[in-house]
Amino acid sequence: MAFSNTTTRYGGVTKSFHWLTALLILTLIPLGWWAHQLPYETDAELAHKAWMFSLHKTLGVTAFFVAVLRILWAISQPKPGLLNADKKAESFAAELVHWLLYGSLVIVPLSGWISHAAAEGFAPIWWPLGQGLPLVAKSTGVEHFFSALHWVSGRVLIVSLLLHVAGALKHHVIDRDATLRRMLPGEALVGPLPPQEHRKTPAITAAVIWVLAILMGGVLANNKQSDVAEVALEQVASDWVVQNGDITITVQQFGSEVTGSFADWTSAIRFDETIPGGDVGSVTTTIAIPSLTLGSVTDQAMGADFFDAANFATAVFEAQIRHAVDGYEAAGTLRIKDNELPLIMPFNLGIEGDTASMRADITLDRRDFGIGANVGDETSLAFAVKVTIQLTATRATAETE
Repeated sequence: MAFSNTTTRYGGVTKSFHWLTALLILTLIPLGWWAHQLPYETDAELAHKAWMFSLHKTLGVTAFFVAVLRILWAISQPKPGLLNADKKAESFAAELVHWLLYGSLVIVPLSGWISHAAAEGFAPIWWPLGQGLPLVAKSTGVEHFFSALHWVSGRVLIVSLLLHVAGALKHHVIDRDATLRRMLPGEALVGPLPPQEHRKTPAITAAVIWVLAILMGGVLANNKQSDVAEVALEQVASDWVVQNGDITITVQQFGSEVTGSFADWTSAIRFDETIPGGDVGSVTTTIAIPSLTLGSVTDQAMGADFFDAANFATAVFEAQIRHAVDGYEAAGTLRIKDNELPLIMPFNLGIEGDTASMRADITLDRRDFGIGANVGDETSLAFAVKVTIQLTATRATAETE
């Protein structure tokens, strides 16, 4: 069997790429579906789910490289003519599916890879290439868009694959021609080919379908953002009005840091820097738990065994602000879910005129608040959670109060 293609037959290299790609696709589709269905409530379940996703992602990256090599080889080779080129509707459908499949072989694994690179943590790729990609920043928006595109393009791949298999079976069983046999080992007998038409319409149609798929990915990504349950936090009266700030948390999952932040929170702050000692004010901070984004484990974090956002939509820190040995501290209680514990939070404070800048770094133990109670193995999810609070606030005036 020759290695290269001719105008009537596929060579050994093309056949090898074809069946290797088929094997990868038929492995990846059920593997991805199965990984999504797996529970993650215990250490063993979480580790198994992560392992299955790592396998899926690693094989997906393999499929991408195989697809690129396959396309480069196809460009360098003559393309065997269609055996049904005289049947315009069938030949159009065959070429359209051909272009959709080639697009799928690149877009499906690449979109999954980009989504992984943009996300924080969970289920690493085992290839020795690192977890990031050039020009792909850690971004929830990027992650959601390419995750949605991965889902949509995966469906395009499945439909195209089914049509491709159906067409091959039709040729083999009904038409009884050599379309399928010439992709099998050996030399299939191929008779004279009908006149070939090299039309652009199948490629253009496939391009339009891919544009629609990309747009649909954007719509699904936006819907995912809007599906987050909103908590209407009441406006608070405060002596100091927060102008900007971040509350971020960092956890260790499977040895990798995952950092996220709460987008919605309020702080009612009473503070008088002129008081020389003792208590100088108070603070009540209310955090909307569903506003948390925590990379690829955001949905997991909202679950019943973790923050249980459906039943406990807010966390509240109430404290008195007082002088400390080195700066200030807020001493009070932190309530998460139905657990309320005492907490002393030292912080650095700088004041220039009517503007104050504050930063606090503390470490909490998730077990104290019933977060991930079923995950007791730190190799899966560390007990320590780093919390960083940064904000800039201005002294309220009569107009802003």
